[in-house]
Amino acid sequence: MAISLRDELGGLVEYHSADDGAAFGAAWIDQIWESLRVRMKLEQKNSAVLILDEVQKISDWSATVKKHWDRDARDKREIKLVLLGSSRLLLMDGLSESLFGRYEMNYAGHWAFSEMQKAFGFSLAEYQWFGGYPGAAAFTGDEPRFKEYIRNSIVEATMIRDILMTAKIDKPALLRQLFDVGVEYSAQIMSFNKMLGQLQDAGNTTTLAKYLRLLEQAGLLSGINKYSGRIIETKGTIPKFQVHNTALLSAPQRKTFEESYSDPIQWGHVVENSVGAHLIEQARKNTNASLYYWRENNLEIDYVVAFGDKVIGIEVKSGDASIPAKAAERFKERFPKSKLILVGKHGIPPDVFLSTDLRDLSEAV
Repeated sequence: MAISLRDELGGLVEYHSADDGAAFGAAWIDQIWESLRVRMKLEQKNSAVLILDEVQKISDWSATVKKHWDRDARDKREIKLVLLGSSRLLLMDGLSESLFGRYEMNYAGHWAFSEMQKAFGFSLAEYQWFGGYPGAAAFTGDEPRFKEYIRNSIVEATMIRDILMTAKIDKPALLRQLFDVGVEYSAQIMSFNKMLGQLQDAGNTTTLAKYLRLLEQAGLLSGINKYSGRIIETKGTIPKFQVHNTALLSAPQRKTFEESYSDPIQWGHVVENSVGAHLIEQARKNTNASLYYWRENNLEIDYVVAFGDKVIGIEVKSGDASIPAKAAERFKERFPKSKLILVGKHGIPPDVFLSTDLRDLSEAV
């Protein structure tokens, strides 16, 4: 599919999807780029925007893009290039190989509550259970079909396309088991050594750490580090699992949305994960933000956001509870300049928090 538009500045805007050109390889990019240059001359346009969607499907795309980009730079031709791709790892692989220093990355992650609410009429509870995959929204009325879609069209496709095709995986069964365990224990802290006891095809802690980083890069599952205020003490700490989208949490569940919503303990787990997933996405979009948890002995704060020079502790409560006094006191004692907020009935309402950008939150505290 190709779409040609004229922008407000009088230049050309062209959109092309590699779904139509994957079979032609790099020659598809050559044809589009050369044609755009000719059009600019014929229509006497000084600038153009070229959008290539699903570019990772084109073999040797990065070297071809580099060739044309460098040629336009030499000829002082103003063509702005936008590369889109659904496979983040494949896209990053090509960018780092051939286009180092020539691009700016803009991350488009999972849909937020406000987006799912506006596009599909999701309630807060529906978003917390069904998550932020727009393609799955049509199946929420048929939960078995919804869960099958998430497992096959999202998880399985991402495992194969984003991870197994881009990284050397010696133990693919271990990778899948790690994901399953991470989803089951999402929003919980678990050491790699303890994790090994949960896995059948066990490797070692180094292998698990590597696979967890790959799952994070693919937008599935992260291992959040403990916050200490010092980088050297933060790296290598016991991770806290966190899914990037609560649909990943609900897909393996035997209980339905209604059954889970009526179970206070399970629903509290869903609510906490919805906040964690939101924070994961916000931290990925805001490059000067980092996400952690904090724990000391039996005292714990669910999430800690370091945004520039600000430190924000975030505790999530789905019922009438407030932040445990001892945990709040110790956290403030350890980090006197930090701010501590509650997401829940007696703090920031979850619907408000899940619609809030970290930058706005940082300015508000």
